[in-house]
Amino acid sequence: MELSDNEKRDIQKYIEAGKPLPDKYRFLLFEEKQEVELVWNGKTNEITNTVLPFQVIEQVDEPRSEKTKEIQGLLFGEGGRQVSGWTNKLIWGDNKLILSSLKNGPLRQEIEEQGGIKLIYIDPPFDVGADFSMNIGIGDEEFTKKPNVLEELAYRDTWGKGADSFIEMIYERLLLMKDLLAKDGSIYIHCDWRVSGYIRMVLDDVFSKENFRNEIIWFYPRGGDADKQFNRKHDSIFWYSRSSESWIFNWEDTLIPYTEEQLARFKEVDEKGKFYWNKNPRGEVVKTYLRKAGIGEYDVWNIGINATELKEIGYPTAKPPKLIERIIKASSNEGDLVADFFAGSGTTFVVAEKLGRKWIGSDLGKFSIHTTRKRMIGVQRELKKNNKDYRAFEILNLGKYERQHYVGINPNLREEEKQKQIAQKEKDFISLILSAYKAEATEGFKTFHGKKSSRLVSVGPINLPVSRLFVEAVINECIEKQITKIDLLAFEFEMGLFPKIQEEAKSKGVDLALKYIPREVFDKRAIEKNQVVFHDVSYIEVKPLVKKKTVAVELTDFSVFYNQDSIREVEENLKAGGKKLVVENGQIIKIAKDKDGITSHEVLTKKWTDWIDYWAVDFNFESKKEVIRVKNETTGEVEERWTGDYIFENEWQDFRTKKKRDLELITSPVEVNSGKRKVAVKVVDIFGNDTMKVIEVTI
Repeated sequence: MELSDNEKRDIQKYIEAGKPLPDKYRFLLFEEKQEVELVWNGKTNEITNTVLPFQVIEQVDEPRSEKTKEIQGLLFGEGGRQVSGWTNKLIWGDNKLILSSLKNGPLRQEIEEQGGIKLIYIDPPFDVGADFSMNIGIGDEEFTKKPNVLEELAYRDTWGKGADSFIEMIYERLLLMKDLLAKDGSIYIHCDWRVSGYIRMVLDDVFSKENFRNEIIWFYPRGGDADKQFNRKHDSIFWYSRSSESWIFNWEDTLIPYTEEQLARFKEVDEKGKFYWNKNPRGEVVKTYLRKAGIGEYDVWNIGINATELKEIGYPTAKPPKLIERIIKASSNEGDLVADFFAGSGTTFVVAEKLGRKWIGSDLGKFSIHTTRKRMIGVQRELKKNNKDYRAFEILNLGKYERQHYVGINPNLREEEKQKQIAQKEKDFISLILSAYKAEATEGFKTFHGKKSSRLVSVGPINLPVSRLFVEAVINECIEKQITKIDLLAFEFEMGLFPKIQEEAKSKGVDLALKYIPREVFDKRAIEKNQVVFHDVSYIEVKPLVKKKTVAVELTDFSVFYNQDSIREVEENLKAGGKKLVVENGQIIKIAKDKDGITSHEVLTKKWTDWIDYWAVDFNFESKKEVIRVKNETTGEVEERWTGDYIFENEWQDFRTKKKRDLELITSPVEVNSGKRKVAVKVVDIFGNDTMKVIEVTI
């Protein structure tokens, strides 16, 4: 490397001024040069290596049984519980942390024992302008559910800052996915015109051009009437293999069946009994044999969109199952492990289960996890009815989050600067929440941040769910400092956390109130108008129906306390002839304004059952301990540890679908042994949030 004196002086000036060097010096100073290089603001080769434990919070071994369970084949033991083999996994949380924990944690060994992940299909949100709202049916009306604050923060920071943030997000995740793929594995990534150019370059960078197999054009000729450009009627699906030497491609499973006209041309039979024709379409004499099922598939797929089918799924970004089926059949075999880390409505898993594949996947949204859970139970019921095999699946959380994963921290900063940013963001965040909650700031505590009347206030993390460990730390400080009343505020709580943790706190003399932080805390106008309401978690009332040797459960009440939008503000902004649905104090209200400007209100949630989308029962809760696998920091060996909690084993469930709108409120009776037992009841509301109640019964 030879620099002129002027170049050396220029470099020194830039360094002394604390300014970045122009690109030309990058090529002069460093030897490694590439003909073509993908560069964006913030690019780094460092990837997350965090390992967080996976916590199983629910297991569904089989769909509901109306009678005493029988042994279900080789995988299942008495009572319908799966006793061996891989259990499919649906994980709720940030897929970057999930992928890192899969790559570096104890679950990696379990994945490798299954032969590794043979196929990854992902359909990441690629509409930078999307708001990620969900339409939820309430009677004949549709209510638009806004994303919760955690989802909104994650999506805003990933997709709301333009191409740089999207590329940075997908690049790191693709690096992690590549590492998890088996040597003969493949990845299919689905995108459209918004990001297809970026995605192709990122995939070339991560997987290399040699491993590019196809760009598949999914053509859907339905709807659209552009008059200033051609109609945009296709998506791109990029297929890359992990290796350039071997990959799975089931050619025969992709063949397009011959038409009757084509089959009529196979009139000749050779000495082995194989059909062929002597003339090709141009009339030339060429012996062409009949293939097993048809002709080879092209890289342009005309798979139509069945609007009725997608509407029944009830998820805005759902893709046709036939599309996913073609991919899974082509690039995996029966018994292979298939993954999707942007699960959405769970179509990948639905198709994988029906095709005899194992699966693992994740999503950031609770509504996605809930939608997938319902669909997978539906698949289990269908397969069971037809005497076909199926597997149990688990719903998992990520536990023990670390401070550096808080929102908005530049990962490229030096550690000292990073910690300063974290500390300042935490301070500003807590100050904002306390102000909205009308609480005074306090000092001298580990877990408490404020005080309101006679109660101390603790504020949960910025962009992560409150975990059991967090709550336990709060309870321990209460006991240590003889505090009896505490309000814990959070955007989201770990699944299955309450009411068990509240009962535990009560047994130790602590009155623990868990409250949701509303999205309105970020709206100054809402704070000024006193429109910010911190609502309590939901509660359930149930009644056990005990007979001589059986127990059933009746669901008798359910309450929520949600708020979304303000009635007064909607009334002020609603145009004549318009209508809007709002949520206030746990009621969904339709506000309409007629042509004369007269406003009317109609409460749509007329019964407590209107809030319930799904409920399930574990008739022998505390029979299965929640055990996590963690690496011993001293020995480096993987150990199993009991968290002190139990897994909810889903034995009976009922839920609404687009076609089935009613709910059963009494379970079928289950035969049980005499004695005392704990029964757990889980309710999931129409927003996808879950609540659980545990009762003790004596048989």
